[in-house]
Amino acid sequence: MLRNHFETEHNLFRDAFRSFLDKEVVPHQEEWEDAGVVDRSVWRKAGEMGFLLPWAEEEYGGTGLKDFRYEQIMCEELAAINEPGFMIPLHSALCGPYIAEYGNAEQKARWLPGIIRGERILAVAMTEPSAGSDLAGMRTTAVDKGDHFVLNGSKVFISNGLLADLVIVAAKTDPNNKHAMGLFVVERGMEGFERGRNLKKLGMKSQDTAELFFNNVKVPKENLLGDAKGGFFYLMNMLAQERLTNACGAVAGAEAALNATVDYVKERKAFDRPVAHFQNTRFKLAEMRTQIDVAQVFTDRCVMDHNQKKLTPEVAAEAKLFTTELLCKVVDEGVQLHGGWGYMWEYPICKMYANARIQRIFAGTSEIMKEIISRGMKL
Repeated sequence: MLRNHFETEHNLFRDAFRSFLDKEVVPHQEEWEDAGVVDRSVWRKAGEMGFLLPWAEEEYGGTGLKDFRYEQIMCEELAAINEPGFMIPLHSALCGPYIAEYGNAEQKARWLPGIIRGERILAVAMTEPSAGSDLAGMRTTAVDKGDHFVLNGSKVFISNGLLADLVIVAAKTDPNNKHAMGLFVVERGMEGFERGRNLKKLGMKSQDTAELFFNNVKVPKENLLGDAKGGFFYLMNMLAQERLTNACGAVAGAEAALNATVDYVKERKAFDRPVAHFQNTRFKLAEMRTQIDVAQVFTDRCVMDHNQKKLTPEVAAEAKLFTTELLCKVVDEGVQLHGGWGYMWEYPICKMYANARIQRIFAGTSEIMKEIISRGMKL
């Protein structure tokens, strides 16, 4: 289906980013998959090309492209090559905005230039072993000691957990108020900050995912983002963009899985004719084609609404729910239509299947999305 919300400059940006991926990412994907982490050098190369935090002001080294369509393009192109480890969307669309939105002038000047150059990789630490989607149930604490906070606790399933140089950590700051929490920027090398092993996952093999430990970490007051009790609001305020980012990647992932399946069934033969000639195959593919087009139109509309600051948390939850559920349906059907070869790691659809399953869980599970949507309906 023809998409009409991109302009000439967006298409030029897509061409440049696609060329960058072809040159600097695609040749290394198997190597990174085996290592369980991408090479740090690719972050610096992306920074040199202006692909990190493109929305940031020029005074920090950004290009001032305050248009979420650029983030959407990068989500789509990464999904098209099925690269889950090089998490530019996490760095640029999820973590960076916390510093831009809630950091003061000194913090922005101190951190943003290195972040934009790819010298300082970002992560955000919210999830805990005993509290997943329930942010109010977190146990990590930060105690005010005058000129610093003492941070204690642990986080789990942290993307960029090993590579990150700056980790935005959510921690409780008032034991009498479950919603009082702060966002603290913990820097690589701070005493008491330790990283666990690279967690072994079903998919996203090239993505370093770790557990983080904070044992009496002294975090200077200068590393607190905004108000020490306002972190819960800050997190909630950013979730709509996070979920839109998920939706952009999910619908693009579904498109990539459909294309891989179409290519396969045209070539694969059964009973002396291509699998694509069977009615069941054609009907399955037609259904997926239709649903992906519908999801794409809705997601594109959400992106344009977000550019105008009109995207609501409820609609962002709808986008995340529909596209991630659709992605998992498409990759599952794709494996089925590949037959036994769909279960082989050498085939893209197998990796897509493994990579897709987490999409219905992180950034809020599908069940949490339904809860948000139903609350918006005043149920």
